[in-house]
Amino acid sequence: MTGGRTLVTPGDPLIWDDPADALATVDADLPAAVTDALRVFLDARRETCASLAPEFVDAVDDLADLALGGGKRLRPTFAWWGWRAARGSDAPDGPPPGVVLDAVAALELIQACALVHDDLIDDSLLRRGRPTVHAIWSARHREREWIGSSERLGAAIAVLVGDVALAWADDMLRAAGLDAPTLARVAPVWEAMRTELLTGQFLDVVGHATDTATPEGVLRISRYKTAAYTIERPLHLGAALAGADDDVVSAYRRFGTDLGIAFQLRDDLLGVFGDPAVTGKPAGDDLREGKRTLLVALARQHPDAAAAAPVEHALGKPDLTPDEVADARAALEELGVVAEVEERIDALTASGLDALAGADLDPAGRERLTALAGVAAHRSR
Repeated sequence: MTGGRTLVTPGDPLIWDDPADALATVDADLPAAVTDALRVFLDARRETCASLAPEFVDAVDDLADLALGGGKRLRPTFAWWGWRAARGSDAPDGPPPGVVLDAVAALELIQACALVHDDLIDDSLLRRGRPTVHAIWSARHREREWIGSSERLGAAIAVLVGDVALAWADDMLRAAGLDAPTLARVAPVWEAMRTELLTGQFLDVVGHATDTATPEGVLRISRYKTAAYTIERPLHLGAALAGADDDVVSAYRRFGTDLGIAFQLRDDLLGVFGDPAVTGKPAGDDLREGKRTLLVALARQHPDAAAAAPVEHALGKPDLTPDEVADARAALEELGVVAEVEERIDALTASGLDALAGADLDPAGRERLTALAGVAAHRSR
């Protein structure tokens, strides 16, 4: 294979003979190309698992439904355009587009692992408007009248499905066809990203258990749990695929860190103020789950404790009513917390773009990364 795969019609992956055609096709519809690459990989793994244990296929299909069934594809998009902007596609001895596509598509399996485990940790019942993996398996346990605890079975299967996603992400990266020098550049970035993600998740869990929510602590969690694996390391991965110099890597990492934190802060706002029809999660779900976000940390630090009381009252209340959600939202706005978070998002985005502006990049790639910054920081879902 010299060019890779792309989705022309659903279920019909094609082989590219011309790398220029591959670039044009992937550039035009990267999410579809990533979805196709994932489908090819997951279909092959499904066959393997079916031969090992047919009853395992249900869990594999749940993972495939999550990985293939939506999402913004931000991580592979930043990695792809990080590679393109660093002129990786111009390198005569670099990996061809199809190989790069498969390598960056593996990031979606890291994301799937994070989502499955995060939903379990937060006890979220919906993801993208559909039941989460642990909720699916708890329901199956009840429907099939198995013995034991439905909730415990759901949790156990979710742990395993998340672990499978993480393992298969590594497998997909290493099966992409990267040559030895490129893989040697990519591997340390990939390994750091996984460790940072898990560190951030650990800090988040412990922060919740100890009920600590300072602005500094929340931003540290955002840095590792979200920013690193969402934007910073995917860009770094693209730079490594392109063999970019240290100046480009440094600019990407500063851009990716600032924008990644802005991305998480936008996610925090959507978790309280987002439209359920757009986000696929219930209104005020972050309050109901008791997430210690920057919104909460700033509200707790506000000198007017009485005005902040509706936020504290709503935090971690499973049976939170629509009126209580509305009261907490109003309090956050009246305290000026929402405006402060919006200002931080704008400042971080501007800082990140300043870092990007100083890098020697392909003009078209720089333009695309700049546009992606707006999408990440000001999205509605």
